Amino acid sequence: MKGAILEETVDWVVVDKPPHIAIHPSRPGETGTLWNHLKELLAYEVVNGGQVSIINRLDRDTSGLVLIAKNAAAARRFCRAMERRQFHKEYLALVSGWPPENRYEIDAPLARQGLHLPSRIWVKQTVHPDGAPSATVVTVEKRFTRSSTNGGRFSLVRAIPLTGRMHQIRVHLAHIGHPLVGDKIYGPDEGCYLRFIETGWTPELERTLLLPRQALHSALLRLDSDPPLEWRARLPDDMAAWMGHNPAG
Repeated sequence: MKGAILEETVDWVVVDKPPHIAIHPSRPGETGTLWNHLKELLAYEVVNGGQVSIINRLDRDTSGLVLIAKNAAAARRFCRAMERRQFHKEYLALVSGWPPENRYEIDAPLARQGLHLPSRIWVKQTVHPDGAPSATVVTVEKRFTRSSTNGGRFSLVRAIPLTGRMHQIRVHLAHIGHPLVGDKIYGPDEGCYLRFIETGWTPELERTLLLPRQALHSALLRLDSDPPLEWRARLPDDMAAWMGHNPAG
């Protein structure tokens, strides 16, 4: 199984997804996705007509909590809770720079950039007044420096999305001047994404992006039910190791 199983009941399973694993196949015959591994893990449920549903989806490079319903009743319960905004999500992210404040409430509408501005990347989102309402609360957990980046300043932040737009946390953090470490689209140069698609990971990209994936991790998922359900995932090894150079307290 790709990812640690944090909890399993007769109705659901919660997985701590590693980075670089897609949720669903993007082309026929693709293997190695979370969905492929779930079909193996839940073979009994699938064979017996169970409706296996992934409730919350993460980008390929985003790690952390994924909730999977093992039957139709659980899927309906979780989907209704999503519609009623009863799920609370928190992410941990490594960002460039030291934000001057410890807490930010980012209220900035998002739209697909190509609808309003030139864009070489179809999925790229941007802050735009005609976009959909989008809000994120960001708190700084830790500020630190790294000797291997000539004393560069970085921060570990906790991001709480109040809405669920595509790439919301990544765009909002870039919007306030603190893009995610390793973000190929919203980091120092969107051309990094196009070069990565063409060449894969290279030493040049490593010098620019510092990490081979955006440093974003789904760390907490809570369902405000009675009783409440809550799951937590620790910081993944690659992000924890990357922070381990000359912490600044």
